[in-house]
Amino acid sequence: MTNFTIVSFKALIYLFLSGSITVQSPDEEQLSRSIEQLRIVMMQPDSAVLASLVSNDLEYVHSSGTVRDKKGFINEFMKRQTNVTNVVFSNQTVKLSGDIAIVRHRMVADAHNPGYPPLIDIIVMMVWKKEAGKWKMLARQAAKLPEK
Repeated sequence: MTNFTIVSFKALIYLFLSGSITVQSPDEEQLSRSIEQLRIVMMQPDSAVLASLVSNDLEYVHSSGTVRDKKGFINEFMKRQTNVTNVVFSNQTVKLSGDIAIVRHRMVADAHNPGYPPLIDIIVMMVWKKEAGKWKMLARQAAKLPEK
């Protein structure tokens, strides 16, 4: 091996061990794609896509405490009762346990809802369940950021 190959190999090992490179399982990859689809469809609502991403048993809870089932969740976005743009999920963690996943992140978005602040900045916990080979959101609880 050349010195360049050895150095490159050592650099890859360092990046992998330091967490800079992560390898996702097929379930994690599929779940990540579903979460990204959710983020996009929140900004560009499509009832078929929304329905495909959530369980029939969905419990969707806003930081205000408002609770929605699957039908209410879809209607809320389609009627633009929740009208958001520039949705960003950050500091996301995913824990898989069989066919259940717990996802946490911070969500920041521009809001265009009369009577509400123009910026949403909340923390979110979602529970996703693999149903018939697809990840579906089963539950979601949002909360205001903790005071410092």
